[in-house]
Amino acid sequence: MFAQKNNLFVIIPATLLCLALFFCCKKQKIEDQNEYSQSLKIVVGVSMPSTIMQRWQKDGASIKSQLETSGYAVDLQYAGENDVSLQINQIKTMISDKVNVLVITAIDGNSLTDVLKEAKNNNIPVIAYDRLIMSTDALSYYATFDNNKIGQLHGQFIADKLGLEVLKGPFYLEAITGPSNDNNTKFLFGGALSVLQPYIDRGTLVVNSKQLTISDCGIDKWLTGTARARMERLIQNNNYRPGGSKLDAVLCSNDTLALGAIEALKAAGWSPSSGFPVITGQDCDRETIRNLIEGYQGMSVFKDTRMLAAKTARMVDALIKGVTPEINDTITFYNGVSVVPAYLCEPLLITAENYREILIGSNYYKESDF
Repeated sequence: MFAQKNNLFVIIPATLLCLALFFCCKKQKIEDQNEYSQSLKIVVGVSMPSTIMQRWQKDGASIKSQLETSGYAVDLQYAGENDVSLQINQIKTMISDKVNVLVITAIDGNSLTDVLKEAKNNNIPVIAYDRLIMSTDALSYYATFDNNKIGQLHGQFIADKLGLEVLKGPFYLEAITGPSNDNNTKFLFGGALSVLQPYIDRGTLVVNSKQLTISDCGIDKWLTGTARARMERLIQNNNYRPGGSKLDAVLCSNDTLALGAIEALKAAGWSPSSGFPVITGQDCDRETIRNLIEGYQGMSVFKDTRMLAAKTARMVDALIKGVTPEINDTITFYNGVSVVPAYLCEPLLITAENYREILIGSNYYKESDF
């Protein structure tokens, strides 16, 4: 009996030692597998133009979240305050780091030709996000909103608010749009003019400054300060003041431009009680919604970054898996080299009357944000 007990005392420690060694080896194996999985992790490089616009902060966060939910690692970079050279260097670094896919919102759609040659030489597919990249054959797909429709929403809102279809006028309009090196500008501005030009042609709508081309009205990098300076010049040159010359509407192609126009008009004495001009915009920044509520801006256009990010993430997933992603436009977007297949998301008109239903109802904002 004593010998059996001794044997038992020997067997138990030996068994425990074996179990300890087993679990230790298993733990090491799991760690090795995790390390191996990480080494094979697919990385998506995301290049955003700046952090100074709320729009791009939300886009960057949305696409990062969507891609990480799909199981991809994300290298998200912002190019300072629309610094083209910085964006090019960041993309070069991503290529050197051998990212698997590049998603790029270009600051200057014509500036990336050389760096994207490197991407193509390294077999890295490229998706243009919201802004078409020009003069390259390295572009695989384009994900955006229907910018021509956004422009039409701008034009139609002005036409409806002023009653251009039934009233003779004349009504007075000025315009502020984006830069010529952003391909979206021609769609936004062109879409608006497709609605407004007939009223201009018959004299119902008058542009006192005679400035109605992108070269006249375009604002480099969509900067609020530059838009304000343009509006100040228009006010001074045409005496646009309460009690002075009439100004019924300012066609602004996005909210940062609208903000600049609003600041200049307020400084010149305009207020909602004095008949503030109809102001258009897009992106639905927080400050824009406050301006809608207070009567300084007539409308904005909601481009749900979550929707665009989700479509882009699916494009990335399709490219990784070697299948064709969902697209809905194969004819519109010629970038100077080839027609780029695209997916266009639907924009929504936002006013003081419906912002709660659409923006708060969809959990894009909270009421406390305003």
